[in-house]
Amino acid sequence: MTSVLPVFSRRLLLAAGAASLSLALSLPAMAQETIKMGLVAAMSGQSAKSGEAIVRGLSLAIDEINAKGGVLGKKVELVVRDDESNPAKGVIAARELVQREKVAVTFGGLDTPVSMAIVPFANQAKVPFIGVWAAGTPITRNGAPENYVFRVSAVDELVDIALVDYAVKKHGSKKPGMILINNPWGESNEKGLKAALDAKGMQAAGVEKFEGGDVDLVPQLTRLKDAGADTLFMVANVAPSAQVVKSLDRMGWKVPVVSHWGPAGGRFTELAGPSAEKVAFIQTFSFSGNSSPKSTAVFDALKKKYPEIKSAADVTPAVGIANAYDAMHLTALAIAKAGSTEGPKVREGFYQIDGYDGLIKKYAKPFSKENQDALSPSDYLFTYFKGDEILPLTN
Repeated sequence: MTSVLPVFSRRLLLAAGAASLSLALSLPAMAQETIKMGLVAAMSGQSAKSGEAIVRGLSLAIDEINAKGGVLGKKVELVVRDDESNPAKGVIAARELVQREKVAVTFGGLDTPVSMAIVPFANQAKVPFIGVWAAGTPITRNGAPENYVFRVSAVDELVDIALVDYAVKKHGSKKPGMILINNPWGESNEKGLKAALDAKGMQAAGVEKFEGGDVDLVPQLTRLKDAGADTLFMVANVAPSAQVVKSLDRMGWKVPVVSHWGPAGGRFTELAGPSAEKVAFIQTFSFSGNSSPKSTAVFDALKKKYPEIKSAADVTPAVGIANAYDAMHLTALAIAKAGSTEGPKVREGFYQIDGYDGLIKKYAKPFSKENQDALSPSDYLFTYFKGDEILPLTN
């Protein structure tokens, strides 16, 4: 038998249904009261100090953006996920930020293998992914028909040219050797260094690889020494780089070491010992010796927001702060140009940025579809550790 609802019951159901629909429609609006920006970076382990620096740079920029009314009339909010330097965990974190947190963009952290794992997802999801540390050349130069990956950081291919130029100019190198971490970052730099050497009509004495957990690199280094290496190009993050230096000390081999910026990412002087100060490594920025008004203003803001910062030595690594700070401001400009937080529109917004007076430099048309890296070799400088402080090398 078919039951017939009284008129008042049907009205109650219709009203309840209308209320549910109204609530459902209001939820997305409530969720979008802020514009969320995501960060996937190593916030734990040996590179945690670098992850912290990235968060600080992004947060300082967000404070400035929000103080001026935010973007598109909304405040900006940062959502952080720890990738633990693990590519699989990085992809999971990126998916969560995009699909659950509904971030407008995702900023990428420290490790090239993690960023390389995220790139396909970013391009598939059509949500911009902004690199602020990892330097692997294929991160931005990934061959996607519609590339959603941008970067305000170093690029291996360009860093390698600078490393070779420095070794030749500073040390008169004629037969350099390579000691590289055995992962995609090491592979990226092996290719770039060989190309840079070939452009100068030079060849490497040898190429040696090692694992992140290796504690004795004497066998690899001995082979490079026997092959006549007069300089070493080193590519690895903090702890593995420290093992290279300690192994050189055990050998008593006082060969010049010219490094990518891995040593800057954490407790290098503590882990490597006194010889850490002999390593020259590349950076994109240093607060030390930098008296520009922008540098002074950002440094003062850092000290105010983070009272534990007393001197330039306390902001190591400065590149994490500077790259992230400029990247956040450029991203806000891209969203403003787009007039939207929709991924495809934001992507186009990056190409429409005319200029920005940043911490690292004054940017002019920083991005194009042909070049999605905002920094060039002229923005790099060589540095060294003095205690815990990173200082620019004067020559």
